[in-house]
Amino acid sequence: MKKLFLGLGLVAGTFAFAQTSPSFGLKAGLNVSSISDDGYEDSKAKAGFYGGVFMNAPLSEQFSIQPEVLYSQYGAKVTQSYTTEALGTTRKYESSQSRNLDYITVPVMFQFHATPNFYLEAGPEFGFLVSAKDKGDLTTTTTTGGTTSTSTTSGTTDIKDGISSFNMGAGLGLGFNFTPNFGINARYVAGFTDINKKNNGEDGNTTLEQSGKNRNNTFQVGLSYKF
Repeated sequence: MKKLFLGLGLVAGTFAFAQTSPSFGLKAGLNVSSISDDGYEDSKAKAGFYGGVFMNAPLSEQFSIQPEVLYSQYGAKVTQSYTTEALGTTRKYESSQSRNLDYITVPVMFQFHATPNFYLEAGPEFGFLVSAKDKGDLTTTTTTGGTTSTSTTSGTTDIKDGISSFNMGAGLGLGFNFTPNFGINARYVAGFTDINKKNNGEDGNTTLEQSGKNRNNTFQVGLSYKF
């Protein structure tokens, strides 16, 4: 809760630094997200979306600050396999899943306007976990005394208990305003914090147990509309 108040406090504090009246708007677009290695070496990028509201407050003729509140889909497509042996029976598990991590994110971007229409931006992003699920297939190959059988199950597993509720990263991007109201923006957000809780995998609720540190990384591109 303290982290949520920190993010909202930064948004509210923006008004104190604004030199002129701030403007408000909507933005939405595509996320291409991944999770850093250390257990995710075979993972692939996953497409998602983001959307929400923003406020742009000019600090000077060339600088402004833009806090945002977005619903943003992160995660990755993950493949993993492992084998167990007990009482003469060998079981090989192979999973192919989409790890879907949904957040309410609060980016606070500091923008430099190189021209009236083109700008560069950078700043922190605070994320608060809303949903965490694995969706996909699990294939089990069982070998006992020379006899092998295979079974496949599909479904969705809630893994929220194994994922950290807070995510922090830094964004770096650029944008171009076609008109005073419409613009396009591209941004890369590199995660700083581990997505896993320290006890991840201990209670058996997660299908992919991670012992290392993993971070969200996301490329975003989308459109904005300023009122």
